[in-house]
Amino acid sequence: MESSKRIDEMIAGLADWRGRIIADIRKTIQEADPEAVEEWKWMGTPVWCHDGNVCLANAHKQWVNLVFSHGAGLADPHKLFNAFLDGKVWRAIKFVEGDKVNGPALKTLVQAAVLLNMSKAAGKGSKTKARKPAKGSKRRAKGNSAGLR
Repeated sequence: MESSKRIDEMIAGLADWRGRIIADIRKTIQEADPEAVEEWKWMGTPVWCHDGNVCLANAHKQWVNLVFSHGAGLADPHKLFNAFLDGKVWRAIKFVEGDKVNGPALKTLVQAAVLLNMSKAAGKGSKTKARKPAKGSKRRAKGNSAGLR
C-alpha cells in the first residue's frame, strides 16, 4: 500500500482531535513544500522527506508530537518547539487537545528544515533537489516550491 494511503487511513482511524491535528499538520507541510515525499516508516509513522527526513508525526493517547529530525539546527522565532529541547539533534512540537496548528509559523519552520536538508545534501554532492520516493511512497502534490531553491 502507498505511504500516502496509509497516512490517510491513520488519520481516518483517529476520529478525535488527534486526527484533525495530523491532517492540519499534513496540509501545512504540503503547502510549505509541495515536493515533500510522504513515507511510512518504523511500523506506523508518517514521515515527510526532502533530501532526508524533515519531520514525522506520532499520535499518542493524550498528545501528538511533530518531531523535526534536525530541529536543534533550526531557528524557531515563533517558539513552536516545546518538546525534546534538551536533545542535540531532534526538536518537537507537542500538541494537546484544544491546540491549533499555527499554519504560517509551521510553514516557515518546515521550509527552514527543507533548506537545512538541502544544504547538507549539497555538501555531500547531491544532484537532486528532492530525494526519490521510497517504494510505496508518493509525492502528494506537484508544483513549484517557491522559496525553497
